[in-house]
Amino acid sequence: MTLTVPTTAAPTSASHPGEAPQETAREQAAEDARTYEVRTFGCQMNVHDSERLSGSLEAAGYVRAVDGQADVVVINTCAVRENADNKLYGNLGMLASVKKSHAGMQIAVGGCLAQKDKNVILEKAPWVDVVFGTHNMGSLPALLERSRHNGEAQLEILESLDVFPSTLPTKRESTHSGWVSISVGCNNTCTFCIVPALRGKEKDRRAGDILAELQAMVDDGAIEVTLLGQNVNSYGVEFGDRQAFGKLLRAAGTIEGLERVRFTSPHPAAFTDDVIDAMAETDSVMPQLHMPLQSGSDRILKSMKRSYRSAKFLGILDRVRAKIPLAAISTDIIVGFPGETEEDFQDTLRVVELARFASAFTFQYSIRPGTPAATMADQVPKAVVQERYERLTALQDRISWEENQKQVGRTVHVLVGAEGKKDAATHRLSGRAEDSRLVHFEVPPHSDLPRPGDVVSVVVTDAKPFHLIADSTDGSPLVIRRTRAGDAWDRAAAASCAVPASPAIPGAPVGRVSLGLPALRVATAPIYDPTDGER
Repeated sequence: MTLTVPTTAAPTSASHPGEAPQETAREQAAEDARTYEVRTFGCQMNVHDSERLSGSLEAAGYVRAVDGQADVVVINTCAVRENADNKLYGNLGMLASVKKSHAGMQIAVGGCLAQKDKNVILEKAPWVDVVFGTHNMGSLPALLERSRHNGEAQLEILESLDVFPSTLPTKRESTHSGWVSISVGCNNTCTFCIVPALRGKEKDRRAGDILAELQAMVDDGAIEVTLLGQNVNSYGVEFGDRQAFGKLLRAAGTIEGLERVRFTSPHPAAFTDDVIDAMAETDSVMPQLHMPLQSGSDRILKSMKRSYRSAKFLGILDRVRAKIPLAAISTDIIVGFPGETEEDFQDTLRVVELARFASAFTFQYSIRPGTPAATMADQVPKAVVQERYERLTALQDRISWEENQKQVGRTVHVLVGAEGKKDAATHRLSGRAEDSRLVHFEVPPHSDLPRPGDVVSVVVTDAKPFHLIADSTDGSPLVIRRTRAGDAWDRAAAASCAVPASPAIPGAPVGRVSLGLPALRVATAPIYDPTDGER
């Protein structure tokens, strides 16, 4: 049976006084359609999944909520951290009271925590209407309609992949950049990680399908793409080609108009020199690498079932820097893994000092039920974990600042994105350099204004631990390269609605266009945090 979402539900908000009546049936249908909001917790994979969820909902007739409370709120969850549960149920508790006063409102919970907890969510929060897992994202519209029709909650958790997520419609959040999944799932058995149990064994996409999606994104105006996988450099394991990932990077480099290629996250155990060569020899692959360390102690790495040791890890960094001297390398580190001693922690500090990471996502170990580490002896006391965590972040903050100071005086090419929290007050805009460092750059008086997706060339004048600053020293206009991505942003803005000018930077639009595409804005809005509350 085909399930469709009706578009005749009562509008969620009345027209404003004096507003002109809708002149077309299409506009009226949009006015009457049910609205949605997707809230995302967790990693880049979850953010990309949320774009698929948004695309599926819009294909079914929903429209994104702009003003007021959405008719459907979807929470896409993470299960990696302990506070994931607290985050979810905190949000659900607040939504319970909203739902009481919003007739017809529905709440859906999906993602990794839904896959793990299944019916527990409905037991703890019986006001939830739909629970779905990581393997059946495309079924969300049908589950919502079934819940409305039957008047009861719907739970559907598949144990294996229904359809590859990249076959689903996508609602990209950015005109100039996006994500492309090259694989889903993971074949590793890290003792702290629950992802393999929730996303299954690694499934690789055909290279032709990946390249076709990249081409389609470029045709749509994107100039930057990040390739995603739980272990991207394991790509090809399913069809027996250990060098498939390096070949994929080189093939992506042949796509005309694709200027910036990034990827996350590789695994040190499977990171081979052919990938380093592909990075160095492919102009569009950016000088950036995220390489998860997790611990600098060989004993703890063994307990984690991380199949490399600190010497191999540092050797990879040395070879990357030999071929790509300006590469910015970031990492993930877990503090307080069961059994970690002060000596083990000192090993981590030593490796961090040697590695000279540009940045690091540092996490305090937390028990995740269902993982081997959860039942290990010698769980480290919380106070000890906190103290070590503070020492580690202090060290990495110093290193990040020192590494950023080396950028002062360099000319960097910044892909313009949404501005930072303080940019309106400082007359700056923001974007990412080729090595992915965040750059806040000044817009001098009388300078043309770059659009999201344009590239500006600026000289770094100051450095902080977490960003660079490029202020004009002589008031000269910005050096701006207008791009196809900027043109795409113009088209999207024109197709949505008129956007008021920014009072802080003349000519800069404010707010979000109704298509959900990023605009330069003064008012701040919640932004995805890949560290999930940590540094």
